[in-house]
Amino acid sequence: MVRLLQKRQRTGSILVAFAIATLSLHLLVLFLFILQGIKIRQLSLRKPPNFVQLVDGKPVANIDDLERQPEAIRQFISKTMTSMFNWSGTLPPQSIEEVSNPKTDLGILIRTPQGGSQKITTSSWIAGFALSEDFRKGFLSTIAEITPPEVFSDNPNQVMTSQLVIKRVYPPKKLAPGKWRVGMVADLIQKKKSDDRRIITPFNKDLLVRAVDYFPNPQAENSTTLQKAIDIIRTDKLEIYEIRNLCLIDNYNNLNEEQLKQCGAKNQSNKLLQ
Repeated sequence: MVRLLQKRQRTGSILVAFAIATLSLHLLVLFLFILQGIKIRQLSLRKPPNFVQLVDGKPVANIDDLERQPEAIRQFISKTMTSMFNWSGTLPPQSIEEVSNPKTDLGILIRTPQGGSQKITTSSWIAGFALSEDFRKGFLSTIAEITPPEVFSDNPNQVMTSQLVIKRVYPPKKLAPGKWRVGMVADLIQKKKSDDRRIITPFNKDLLVRAVDYFPNPQAENSTTLQKAIDIIRTDKLEIYEIRNLCLIDNYNNLNEEQLKQCGAKNQSNKLLQ
């Protein structure tokens, strides 16, 4: 009888030890799953390396997401504004054949503040994606107002072209982390092909620029030509969020915010081109 009780006690002890060991192993596995889940979430929230400094066509990795090289900002401004205001009536060539025989730019309809619709060039529309979303719509509407219908004319004698000649882009002045003010001195030259008559309009502007995040389309090979062009515009990870009239004075780079407001107040009623 005593031997039977001892045998049952040993069996019970083994079962208890096995149950405790199994429970401990399950808790350990659960802990490892939770730890792995936390690491995966941290990886999913981590931003990718910020290859934004496109200087001489070479992207440079940037540790600080809000920093940009001054020359990269100046190139971004020059490229964007040139694309915005160079109107030729033809589309940029996509092949060798189109270099000698470019396609006609049919334009893109944009709603104007008056409630109507007017055309802007395709290059202006694409360049608009370098503007912040809240600023883009109003600015493109203004572009539509000043774009001559003759840009899209089928009559060679009526066709009008436009070119933005940039004279100077000032070094970026940092306003806050990830935000800069860049002055640009330029002329907008509109020319009629029939008589070579030119209209030269000063285009001197202060452009407020900020750093942004942008994640390109993972299926870029299936993108349309327009989508690829927009991706190229956004790869600089910069956007223009405001354009003001430029204060052309000698100590431009030393202006503080109060002086900028005073200078800008004089031209509040001015339109885009003046």
